[in-house]
Amino acid sequence: MASYVLAAVIAYFLGCFNGAVIVSKYILKDDIRTHGSGNAGLTNFYRTFGGALTFVVILTDVLKAVLAVLIGSWLFVHFQAQTALFGKYYAGLFCLIGHMFPCMFHFKGGKGILSGGTVAIMIDWRLALIAWGAFLLMTALTRYVSLGSVCAAAAFPTVTIFLYQDLVLTILSAAIGGLILYMHRANIRRLLRGEESKFSFHRKE
Repeated sequence: MASYVLAAVIAYFLGCFNGAVIVSKYILKDDIRTHGSGNAGLTNFYRTFGGALTFVVILTDVLKAVLAVLIGSWLFVHFQAQTALFGKYYAGLFCLIGHMFPCMFHFKGGKGILSGGTVAIMIDWRLALIAWGAFLLMTALTRYVSLGSVCAAAAFPTVTIFLYQDLVLTILSAAIGGLILYMHRANIRRLLRGEESKFSFHRKE
């Protein structure tokens, strides 16, 4: 039981290190959550600030997911007699919870696409290929990042079922995909109303 708690706590607090909030609030002295959509995510950061610091945000959100998955898989293999695959899904879920609801930033974080995509890469290249493929294809065709994100979130549990036929992994993957969909609920409503903003490489002044 201690391994479950430890993996969850470590992954959650790693997830709390939100790159967009840290860079905007402590380096730029201008909290990203007061701009644009109010979301502490990569897209809103790029639209608002642009520049080289965007890569710092990317690096932060990628590295924390990598660490969380590696630590989670190690803990379960060595102390819980569980598979590394289970540890990756389990830690990935709690890392995303930390990213979305960071306790040190008043539980107001990002939507989890970059960190979630990194978790997918760490779990299985086939899972990552389809999830990232869905994201990139839909974003390129429509220029709606949110639509690409929704498609990737839906693909995550679907591909997990196909690859592993495992009930526990399916539940964990559905929780991950469901969280991402939940965080995009406002985007989904705007998409349905035709009011969603399209992505542009030119940031807003």
